[in-house]
Parts: sequence; structure tokens; C-alpha cells
Amino acid sequence: MATRESNEQADGTGRRALLGAAVLGAGGAVLAPAGTARAADPRHGGGRGLRSLPVPTIVGHRGASGYRPEHTLGAYQLALDMGADIVEAGDLVPTRDGHLVCRHEPEIGGTTDVADHPEFAGRRTTKTLDGASVTGWFTEDFTLAELKRLRAVERIPANRPHNTLYDGRWGIPTFEEVLRWQDEQTRRRGKQVWIYPETKHPTYFRRLGLGLEERVAKLLREHGKDRRNSPVILQSFEPTSVQRLRRLVDHPLVVLLSGAGSRPWDFVESGDPRTVADLITPEGLKEIASYAQGIGPTLDLVIPRDAAGRLTEPTTLVRDAHRAGLILHPYTLRNENPFLPADFREGTDPDAYGDVFGAYRRYFATGIDGVFTDNPDTGLLAREDFVND
Repeated sequence: MATRESNEQADGTGRRALLGAAVLGAGGAVLAPAGTARAADPRHGGGRGLRSLPVPTIVGHRGASGYRPEHTLGAYQLALDMGADIVEAGDLVPTRDGHLVCRHEPEIGGTTDVADHPEFAGRRTTKTLDGASVTGWFTEDFTLAELKRLRAVERIPANRPHNTLYDGRWGIPTFEEVLRWQDEQTRRRGKQVWIYPETKHPTYFRRLGLGLEERVAKLLREHGKDRRNSPVILQSFEPTSVQRLRRLVDHPLVVLLSGAGSRPWDFVESGDPRTVADLITPEGLKEIASYAQGIGPTLDLVIPRDAAGRLTEPTTLVRDAHRAGLILHPYTLRNENPFLPADFREGTDPDAYGDVFGAYRRYFATGIDGVFTDNPDTGLLAREDFVND
């Protein structure tokens, strides 16, 4: 698994049994009687909405991206098999002809084999994306038919060389394909499957005439998933995108929060001087609660790190957010050394796993409602350990 600590090794058999039971349970649902499968409502989440989710919730970040190239149907599928409660499917960006596809960023040079297609060599260009100069290939310069000729590859092969074994196996999924996949998986497993899409760079795309929110809402309505208890949580780093979604759909909504000193790009464009530090004050959280149900802070806003990268004491963010009536789903817990706090790393190899169980326990102890993770299996096991203490 993901840890080398001696006490984890001592009870490794129990951990493997638990994980095996979770995966067997997910796969075993495929063989359940037809009546059991039909009992799950793939469109409206069984009527309980967020209340149906366990605490802490394990969110498969771009799928099981610690094991498969991110934002592929293979990564999404594996996340469910590993026990994820929700799959972040996906980061939504548009094509030139207005379709929504799932990519981490609109620039796809690092997540697809587009560089191997000589017919697209002339599409490589440099653009300014949220104030930063970015060179590569961009989804908005391709039709959906053209993007379907590409194959997904591992984005960070230096950290995940094992994932490169799956380069080229899957294509780029559309959001509509994800919605159909969600329904299919719900029926097969006899258990409601949840997804957690994000609008990426909405101000940038609105300026290009490719507004995201209306396209997201249209597809959700067409698939009967635009209601309060639908098994979909929508998120964005831009508060105005969340506010626009609130006027279009009735889903749980989450405002993503980066570093304390950063500013959401829609704030930059509109001249709003506030930073994330302003948004996480009690007053700022109360304002967010007027149009959203939760926040997705970076983990450093929950427990800061010192100059050496070690965890310090938790902030009051969890308490303050809960007092405002908000849930918290921080991002992102990963197994590999470079992504863990320094006090949970083991060795210096960039693709070596550290003590992610120890890190989970520190974050869960703050009272967070869920966490985004690239490794849903370790998240599931850590949750079972934590809640059974």
C-alpha cells in the first residue's frame, strides 16, 4: 500500500482485507439481482442529497489519478472500484464547437498525445490564461471530432512512471459521456454514483464566447440532474461562476480556494481587491454561504506548513466554515513524497510513497467533511481507521 511505517505493516493483512471487501462490494454489485440495481435512482440521488454521503467523504480527484492517467473513464472507473464516495468527473473545458470535455486544463500538450499528431502541429500556440503565458495546444482550438482522435497520457510521469503503462488506452471523455457513465455505473452497482464537476477558467472562456455555466446546466437538465438532490456537486475557483450556476441549477455548490494571498481570476478581471484570505474570514464565509453550500480549500488553509514543509497547528477555518453552515472538502491528499508534508515523507524519491495514513489522520482530526485524493483506496482505509478509533 502507500505506507512503510512499522505499525501499518503489522496490520497490513487487515487493511488489505478491508480494501478487498470494498472493491469486491463495488464489483459484486454488478452481479446483484436486477431488482436491487433498479432500486438506485441514477438521476436524483435517492432524495437525500448530501446527507447520503459518509463523513469524511472520499473524493476521487480526477478519478484514481494516482493509478491511471487522470480524467479518463479508466481513472473514474477505478476510483469507484477502490471505494471513492464521489468521483471528480471532471474538470470541464469547451471545444471550438461548444462541447464540454474533461481535461485538467484547456492546454492539452501534457495530458494527450497531441504532439504526436503532425496534422495538429500548426495548432501549437501561446496564449495568456488567467494572466499567465501558456504555450501548447488548447481545447478551444479543436472540434470535438478532432479531439476524439487524441489519446490520454500521464501528466506527471516523473512522479508516476507506472501510470505511463496506460498511455494511449483511453480517449478524452465528454461531459455528456460522463453523465451516461454515471447512470450506467449506478445501475450496475445498485448504489448511487456521485460526480463533482468543476468549471475551469470560466471568465477566460466567457470572453471567448464559450460560457461554461449555461452549457453545464443544459446538459444536466437534459439528463434530469438539475435538482437539489441530484447526485452532482458543482465547483469552481471563481465565485461569480458559482453564483451564475446558482441561478441556473439547484445543486450543492462549492467555492474552491487557493493560497491565502491569491485572488480568484474573476476578482482580478472585475477589479475586486479581495484575496482568499478575505474570503475565509467569518464575514467572507458568511457571504459564500449565501450562494454556496461548501468550500474546497487547499489543505494548507486547514493546516499550514512551516518553512521546512512540516505541518503546524490547524487554523480556525474548519470551525468558522461550519459555523457559517458550510461543508469543507479540501484538496488534495496524494501518496507520493513531493506532495506530502515533509514530516510524512519517506526518503527522497519523487515516486516513492510516504506515510499518507498519518497525514490523513491529521487532516481528519480537524473535522473536515471530506477530502480530495488521488488514491481513493488509502483514503477509504484511513477513514475506516479514523472513524473506528
